[in-house]
This record gives sequence, structure tokens and C-alpha cells, in this order.
Amino acid sequence: MSTTATVAPSANGGRKSMIERIGKKIPDPVIIFIWLFGLTLAASFLLGGHSFEVMGADGGQIVHSVKNMLTTENVRWMFENAILANWLSFGHGVLGIILIVMLGVGVAEDSGLLSTLIKKAGLKVNDKYLPALLVFIGIMSSVATDAGYLVLIPLAGLLYAGLGKNPLIGMAAAFAGVSAGFSANLLPATPVDVVVGVNAQIFAESQGVPFTNAAGEALTPATMHYFFILASTFILAIVGAWVTHKFVTPKLEKMDYQIPEDLDITSFEVTEAENKGLKAAFFGLLASIAIMVGLATGPLAEYTNEAGKVVNPFLNNIILMITMTFLIVGICYGKSTGKFKGMQDVVSAMVKQMNTVGYVLVLTFFCYNFLALLGFTGLGTYITYLGASFLQFLGLDNFPILLIIGFIITTAVINLFVGGLTAKWMLLGPIFVPMLYQANPAMTPDLVAAAFRVADSSTNIVTPMMTYAGVILAFMRKYKPDLTVGDMIGIMMPYSIAFITIWTAALIGFFALNIPLGF
Repeated sequence: MSTTATVAPSANGGRKSMIERIGKKIPDPVIIFIWLFGLTLAASFLLGGHSFEVMGADGGQIVHSVKNMLTTENVRWMFENAILANWLSFGHGVLGIILIVMLGVGVAEDSGLLSTLIKKAGLKVNDKYLPALLVFIGIMSSVATDAGYLVLIPLAGLLYAGLGKNPLIGMAAAFAGVSAGFSANLLPATPVDVVVGVNAQIFAESQGVPFTNAAGEALTPATMHYFFILASTFILAIVGAWVTHKFVTPKLEKMDYQIPEDLDITSFEVTEAENKGLKAAFFGLLASIAIMVGLATGPLAEYTNEAGKVVNPFLNNIILMITMTFLIVGICYGKSTGKFKGMQDVVSAMVKQMNTVGYVLVLTFFCYNFLALLGFTGLGTYITYLGASFLQFLGLDNFPILLIIGFIITTAVINLFVGGLTAKWMLLGPIFVPMLYQANPAMTPDLVAAAFRVADSSTNIVTPMMTYAGVILAFMRKYKPDLTVGDMIGIMMPYSIAFITIWTAALIGFFALNIPLGF
């Protein structure tokens, strides 16, 4: 399904909201990184040779100096490392990891498996529990990139229309789960986990910050938040259902709506072919589990290397395990339903998914080269030093909970004007991960990254700058043609406030009780 739409004007004479006006003035993140690269070069020239001291991982003082990047040797370094070391191999090949995840997800999505699972679940649940189910499925849909926005939300409207209720109620609940609950999930190593985790490791290690949790244990990037996002999935589903029953349903039940004449409400039913496909996918899942168990207890079993360090190859390759699972169940489903006639169709599904990541390639080229430059010059460490010194001057270094709340508020406000989780994490992570750790070592990389995920997700649904805002508005206008952006934000605001409040409290609870965020 594909829909194109423009963001509608607000009700006040066609004028854009303040958030829209400010957001339109902010350039694309790629352009921001190009400017930052140039500014870093200029700053390295002005501050070249400047020395300063920061606290090391062992508590001792380490002397750093800023490098002037306009010297012959350093200019040569920029050109010689621009493609391989500072892009394709940056962060131990993080770009490749992101692309591999998209391959498996693309097959499962293109086969039709994900949309069928959504329909199947919706038909089996009592009306009373539908909001909780829609929020829950919306949260889970983050593993399938666009599927939640382009499949679940219109299907939720269709489901409520079939029940004789305002379709906007179901669409609001689904939108809350898909977008505001974007960072939660029951599955480990989702695309969000990978993007946030592997880049957090890069941000930490490039500035000498230990990539460990509060107990001093080494973190696994893709699963370092798993316990937290697992708990968050159920917390947000419950909160989302409560908001739907308490605020959204009473408001929208009084609103007029229409059912389009060409709308086929029976299309929500699961066909015989789709049921057959689900059975095939189930057997595929069993086969995938059997393969993973065999690998985890066989060639990828935990062992101690020559240096005496315990190594777990299975966890180190969890990304490939998840990708393999998506591939197997997607192929089984697609083959059974006839969507995939042969392996060429599977390849086409992968290529189709890869066609959507062109922007990621452009963004990461400029972003990773900027980050490499920031680390090589020593300016990243210097910025961290200045920021940490300022926080200590304010006395906030003694109150880590205030640091968590302050960072969440900062990120939430920025998210109103700058869309895209990856772009914002690339901008904020290199600064705040080391800065907050320097201010207080309790602010470990996994904690800072978790705070970012809470803030980034919670305010997605109340900003017209979110990538799919116009598309969701178009979906809703099928049932309410005069709905404006302001109306949509008004509908979603209770979800945003409730999510960021409860989710922040949950994160603080994990921190205060010394509960590990993941493994």
C-alpha cells in the first residue's frame, strides 16, 4: 500500500503551526552534517594544539590535545580514510549490520505475513480489549519498518468501521503504538536496537567512555535494552488502552464521521490462503528455532579464548539469527500463499527493501565521516569536557535522575522539529553519551541511549514534522474529510503526555532499583 499526501493547513486561515514553521527552516540532517564537518575543520584550526585534562575510566586524569586538521598530514588522513575506515568500516561495520537486518524484514513484509498477523489478531479479540491489542501490535510492528504506518493504521480504521464505531478511535490507538511506542518490543535486536546500540558503542568508545552497564559488565549493543523494552511493551500497551478508553473514545464518539462508499469492510477478513500461509510460517518458525538452538549449543556455543575472556558467538551474531528467522518464516508464508513463485521473488523482496535505504547511505557517509573527524581531532572530547564541567558547575552531576529527566525533555523538544530517530541520535549521541558519563559515571551509555529512545518515541505523534504525519492524516481524512493537523495532534496529545510520563518513571525505576536494562 502506498499513499501520498501533503500536510494539511491548520484551521486558522491556512496558516502553519509554529512547530511547522520552525521545522521547515531546519535543513536536512545531511546538510547539517556537511556544515558540521566544515565547522569542525575551522575549529580544529583555531584550537589546534590546545590541551586539557579529563577523567579516565580508572579515575585518573588523561591529557588530550586538539589536532589541527589543515596540516598536510591530517588532510591526507581525511582523504585516505573517507570511504573505507570512516564510512563502510566505521564502528566495526555498523552500516552493514543495519542493511542485513533490512533484508530479513523486507522478505517478511513483502510476503504479506505481517499484515495477515495483524488482521488475524484483530478478529480474535473482544471489543473491550481492542485498544490494548492495537497499541500492542503497533509497538511490535517496529520490526517491520513501514508496515505499522502503512498497514496497521488503515486496517485499525477498517476494523472499527466494521464494528460500527468511529474508525478514528482505532487509528489513534494504532498510531500511538506504532509511533509513540516505536522503541519498545518483545523481540530482541530489532532495527531500532541495532541503530541505537551499535552507534552508542561508537559514541562511547570514540571518547574513551567504557561501553559497560552500571555493574561494569560489557554491553551487547543489540540487546543492551532488552529487559527495559520488554517491560515497556506491556506498560505502554496498558497505558495506551487506558488513554483510549478514558480520553480518546469519549471525545471521538461525539465526532461525526463518514464511511466511504468504495470501502470494502469485508477486506479485513483473513482468507483461506492466508490461513494456510500462517500454518506454513509457524512450521518455518519452528525450523528457525531448531537451527538457532543447534548453533547456540554447537559451533556458536560460549567458550573461553586464549586470553581468558568468555566469548559468546551466538549473542555476537544475534543480528544474523533474527534476520535468518524473518527470512525463513517470510519465505514459508510467501511460498504457501503463492506470493513467492520462486527464489527470484524472494530476491526481489530484498531488493525492494534495499531501495528504501538510499537515504541511509547518504546520511551515514557524511555523518560517519563527521564523527570520525570529531574523534580524531579531539574536539569531541573537548566538547564533552566543557559540557560536563558546566553540568558539574550547576551541581547536577550529583543528581543523575535530574540528568535523565533533563536529557529526556531536551530530546523530546528537539523531536518536535527534527524528524528521524537515526538522524537525531547521530546528532545528540556523540555529545551526550560521553558528556553525561563525564558529569556522573552512573550515566552509562545504555542508560543515556534508553533515555533518548523514551523521548524520541513519545513525541512522534504530536509533531507534523514526523515523516508519516501527512500520510496518517490522509488515512484519517477518509472518514473525516475536514480533519486538520491540529485536530490530529489534539487527538494524539493524551497518548504523548501519558507515554513520556509513565515511560520516564519506568526508566528511573530501573535505574533507582539497579535493574539491568538488558544483557
